[in-house]
Amino acid sequence: MRRDGIRVNLFRVGHVWHYRFQLEGARVQRSTRETDRQRAAQVAERAFRHAKLWARNGKAIPTLRQLVEQWITIHAPTASKAHVKVVETFGRLHLYEIGDALIDELSTDRVELARVRHLETHAPVSANQWLKVMRLLCNWAVRRGILPAMPFHLRGLKVQKKPRAILPVKLAQDWLAAIDEREGERDAVRTAVRLMLGLGLRESETISARWEWLDVERRIYTPGRTKGREADPIPVPGWLLDYLMPKRLPAGQILVKPNGKPYAAGFTRTAMLAANQAVGAPHITAHRLRGTFATLLSESGVPVQSIQRALRHKNLTTTAAYLEVNMDTVAQGQRHIAEKIGFGLHPPTSGAPMANEAA
Repeated sequence: MRRDGIRVNLFRVGHVWHYRFQLEGARVQRSTRETDRQRAAQVAERAFRHAKLWARNGKAIPTLRQLVEQWITIHAPTASKAHVKVVETFGRLHLYEIGDALIDELSTDRVELARVRHLETHAPVSANQWLKVMRLLCNWAVRRGILPAMPFHLRGLKVQKKPRAILPVKLAQDWLAAIDEREGERDAVRTAVRLMLGLGLRESETISARWEWLDVERRIYTPGRTKGREADPIPVPGWLLDYLMPKRLPAGQILVKPNGKPYAAGFTRTAMLAANQAVGAPHITAHRLRGTFATLLSESGVPVQSIQRALRHKNLTTTAAYLEVNMDTVAQGQRHIAEKIGFGLHPPTSGAPMANEAA
């Protein structure tokens, strides 16, 4: 068949029809996934029409693979490296059979089948992350006017939540001492873990931390490079200020290599894992140190809205996910409620005598 003077060839591989055409010097060849020639011709015609529009104005319907490339090109200069890496990995390893599908040809069935493929080699929590990236890309296409609406509707899988580690208060001093002993005179990791524990900074925010963002008189630190582009001041606790003052410079990066280059992502991980093993702490990482900061604030009575501001989260739900439940505080609250209601003291479940009985 011919479209605008360009021949679109249909041919079969086994029982499935494929199409092939050339447009502006580029050869396009894909499967229609159809065994019926008439339906295959419709798929080929639509693919040619989209390709032609794309060549003219850049706003035609791209394939999922092309959409990934566009997203990375546009967001790489401004998004965090970790965020870009997630999308890049998705596009490189996890497109499966839908990678060369035009995104308006995506459907709930096709996306669900691709997720099934992902689950063959990955855990359900990874499949939910995969679906999250799919939604991110398609919602971006909707906002740009490439798609009229989301082409699929699929819920995430229910995943059994696991308790996440926080650094126990009773181990904190020994844990920091283990970090210091391992690092010796190398100051970067020692300072970074204290910035994370004391201010709730992300590891990336410790890498970019600068002395001029520390206001000693007001005892606040205002991160100048953050994931969400916020510039909210954070109170600096006295113990952290005492640690930083002997190292303080008028300006410049707080953490810097001898050669002047910044540290790479993950530079604190090895020291943290070694400290965990040395003192018997749970699996503390940079992310869980930030979670420890949030949880300890919550246990100290800080409202969740204030914790959200300190963590620089746009969504309160994100903040809530950082907070681990402390059943000791729940039990204490239950006792206060009982006293207010007038229930009084109840005998311990262990069978020990009540105070008046012991007397």
